[in-house]
Amino acid sequence: MDFMDTVNGSLMEGFFPAGWDMKKIDECASHKPEEIFDRQDFWNKDFKPVECQSVADFDMMMGHEIANEIRKASIAGQKLAMILPVGPMGMYRWAVYFLKEWNVSCSHVYGFNMDEWSDGEGNTLDPSNSGSFQHAMEDAFYGPLGELTVPVEQRNFATKTNLPTYPEKIAKLKAEGAKLITVFGIGRMCHIAFWEPHFAAEFETDEEWKKQPYRLGAKLHPLTIEQNALTSFKSRTTLVPCRANTIGPGLFLQSDSVIGGCDGAFGRGMQWQGMSLWMTLRYGPTRWVTSSYIPTLPGKLFFLKELAGPLEAECN
Repeated sequence: MDFMDTVNGSLMEGFFPAGWDMKKIDECASHKPEEIFDRQDFWNKDFKPVECQSVADFDMMMGHEIANEIRKASIAGQKLAMILPVGPMGMYRWAVYFLKEWNVSCSHVYGFNMDEWSDGEGNTLDPSNSGSFQHAMEDAFYGPLGELTVPVEQRNFATKTNLPTYPEKIAKLKAEGAKLITVFGIGRMCHIAFWEPHFAAEFETDEEWKKQPYRLGAKLHPLTIEQNALTSFKSRTTLVPCRANTIGPGLFLQSDSVIGGCDGAFGRGMQWQGMSLWMTLRYGPTRWVTSSYIPTLPGKLFFLKELAGPLEAECN
């Protein structure tokens, strides 16, 4: 017996988004690990998954990719707009390392943090709060870059007043010839930033959904809250806000290229991100699975080897 055999009448009935086809999801997650590289018809010709043997390799490889894009734009004399995540985080240490080794200034970079914890009105944590994404970003990336850092006036955070300015600012930069790159992780619920799959129910078509640029005080899915409790708050659910400000597909789908990362392993064979990775790569584009649109864009998705599976029962 499995989920499909026992869900009717259980507390899980109606828990997942209405548009999720659980049988299709199970099929996505049933493939052999080596099949993760099999190209699908909906993938962009310049999109590819990149396997990393360890978390250390993952951090370094993804960090190098970020730093190299910054360097290439600098050499080309081109402005670079980057939509940036707080999670994953380990790649920022390596991005700083490479940029310092190459002595590459980030004066041409415009950073747009993709999300931030908030309340129902879109009010965010004070930046001095160690739980805020702005604090994390300053601590991991902008601060350690020192004199090479992104100018303060070119750093954007997803606050109630600033997030609504993102579309205009990014449009202006693109009009000036800037390249837009989205750096991202994939949530347990296959969100990008905090654009959750249950938002899909509010729209009649995928085309309407694709136009949405951002949301203030977005309601997070319970599994998103628990994911963050486990990965960021040492299991303490009571510290995790239930809402967040977030960019939407109207911004990240404009990307000229993407740099993604999946490193969601806990050790001892335990993980949380394997199914989400396979759904991203195999489900096919739909507003009900936010990350399913990622392979339609040029770029790379770095992933920890063990996330490819096999995704089977195992006692630890």
